[in-house]
Amino acid sequence: MTKVGIVGLGIMGGPMASNLLKAGFDVIGFDVVPASLERLAGEGGTKAVSAAQAAAESDVVITMLPNHPQVEAVALGEGGVLDSAKPGTLYIDMSSIRPETARRLAEVGAERGVRVLDAPVSGGEKGAIDGVLSIMVGGAAEDFAAAQPIFDVLGRTIVHVGPAGAGQTVKAANQLVVGGTYALVAEAIVLLEASGIDAGVGLDVLAGGLAGSRILELKRKSMVARQFAPGFRIDLHHKDMGIILDASRDAGVALPVGNLVAALIASARAQGYGQLDHSALLRVAENLSGKGDA
Repeated sequence: MTKVGIVGLGIMGGPMASNLLKAGFDVIGFDVVPASLERLAGEGGTKAVSAAQAAAESDVVITMLPNHPQVEAVALGEGGVLDSAKPGTLYIDMSSIRPETARRLAEVGAERGVRVLDAPVSGGEKGAIDGVLSIMVGGAAEDFAAAQPIFDVLGRTIVHVGPAGAGQTVKAANQLVVGGTYALVAEAIVLLEASGIDAGVGLDVLAGGLAGSRILELKRKSMVARQFAPGFRIDLHHKDMGIILDASRDAGVALPVGNLVAALIASARAQGYGQLDHSALLRVAENLSGKGDA
């Protein structure tokens, strides 16, 4: 039986661990939040006292952490994942971080005999719970093949997109499109309501036409109802927009719409909406038109 270590048992990592347990994998996990560890133990997993223990006792190690500083500390720090993992271990970072950090992890892993994949995900908390995430994977083809049984439990759309760092670049592109779509749906709601039209009815029509999207499918009702319980927080999307803009500079390309979306998300954060779902871009659109509470 493959033993899987998971470091980071939060909104995404917790459900992923649950699904791996249900699929019959032996899971050992670590998190700095005690309640997350207790939840894992209650579901039949094993609590680790450190990321090092989770790595040392596993055949496959997964990290699901907020940003590159946490990943670097956990993976590259003294006594971290790459220090503690046995040669031949498969290390899959499923966080959303800078492509350059993903490439660095792969370089250090190769020096220590650890196989490394960057495999960020899309689909939010619901996708993690349902095991239907989209997973974009960078790294060696043979390592991707070795990780397939893990990915099959966690996701539905699973694609090897290129060498180390490629998964993170594709995730950046994903977040660019997601942020832009939320911004436009928010403006559509403001326009419809200011024109005296039932926004729910209007979005039902849009969802069935060329403007249809996964966001309209899943979020139009909650947006119209102003329900912004976080599936993916504004704070995290703000972080992702920084990754996107850094990647565009590295690639030498201009992203004018992306820069505008980044500014809108930064504005949402500055207005105190950072802990809300990224669909709360609707609040920013309302405030810009004098229709909100700000």
